[in-house]
Amino acid sequence: MALHSTAFCFTGAVSSYSHSSVKLGTHPTIKASSPLPRLNVRVKALPGDGLPETKETRESPLVVCFGEMLIDFVPTVSGLSLAESPAFKKAPGGAPANVAVGIARLGGSSAFIGKVGADEFGYMLADILKENNVNGDGMRFDPGARTALAFVTLRSDGEREFMFYRNPSADMLLQEAELDLSLITKAKIFHYGSISLITEPCKSAHIAAAKAAKDAGVVLSYDPNLRLPLWPSADKAREGILSIWETADIIKISEEEISFLTQGEDPYDDAVVYKLFHANLKLLLVTEGPDGCRYYTKDFSGRVQGLKVEAVDATGAGDAFVAGILSQLSTDFSLLQKEDQLRDALRFANACGALTVMERGAIPALPTREAVLNAIHAPVS
Repeated sequence: MALHSTAFCFTGAVSSYSHSSVKLGTHPTIKASSPLPRLNVRVKALPGDGLPETKETRESPLVVCFGEMLIDFVPTVSGLSLAESPAFKKAPGGAPANVAVGIARLGGSSAFIGKVGADEFGYMLADILKENNVNGDGMRFDPGARTALAFVTLRSDGEREFMFYRNPSADMLLQEAELDLSLITKAKIFHYGSISLITEPCKSAHIAAAKAAKDAGVVLSYDPNLRLPLWPSADKAREGILSIWETADIIKISEEEISFLTQGEDPYDDAVVYKLFHANLKLLLVTEGPDGCRYYTKDFSGRVQGLKVEAVDATGAGDAFVAGILSQLSTDFSLLQKEDQLRDALRFANACGALTVMERGAIPALPTREAVLNAIHAPVS
């Protein structure tokens, strides 16, 4: 089966893409995970690290994250329905914002571009970005729409279901004219999801922002972050997610999203995964929750085991993983040609995701670099 989509093809720096997926003649053999005594991870020197501070570490490469920022209301008791939950914990969230904060917590440089309401929640979210050293110059405030809210049901296993309040919310109303293009074009990596593609005018703003980034030579990172209830239909969701698939340099997806995009095919079959690999893709990552992740490049592929922890709330785990790997790639993109070093970077990213599920809420649970390194060298139980 070949995947087909109505793709947005950027002019200028990007060549036109085929509508069908790439079929590689020989698939690299999956390389199993094996323990390593030390990790070779790239991190920014911080005060008190004992690491030498250089011009490179002072001027950490910028990762710009585009999309939604909202308030998650997370039940204080797991395993209950929304109606049965006695109380909720208010937590800032939204996948692109989570990634931006995650990168900053790890010592990297990040910025967020998106729109919130000119209301108490919107101002609170802006303050949270500032408190976490995320550049908020690209954030906009809408006086006529509220900040988005999401109520999250936590199952007994820590997995979640969502109920959204956005009719419309401010994030859906970001306009192309409101984009900070100077912020976008000076980034090393431009990261985004698919929720910003659902409605106008945000859809056009998203496409324009990604085009500006690509034309400037910025690496494009895509996490579809499927939220089916927000789309008009499953078919519209599949079409929308695939419409920008072939412009991305890095893509992170989950097992469930592979099944969805391939209409029910086996997400553990490498041949199925390679149907999602396009000619210009540098790295395809498949997250498997507590089992870690798989990675696919044009030259090699493999699996890296995750850390086993007690899951409390899975909200933001995938975003923490993305923050972990982008924080490494922004410093050294040549990791994509060095499998051993890429595997180290993915162990670091897996640990970021694992630590995040141990607390409620997304942004409040995102780990520091020190916590991640401690967990890797002395795994939590």
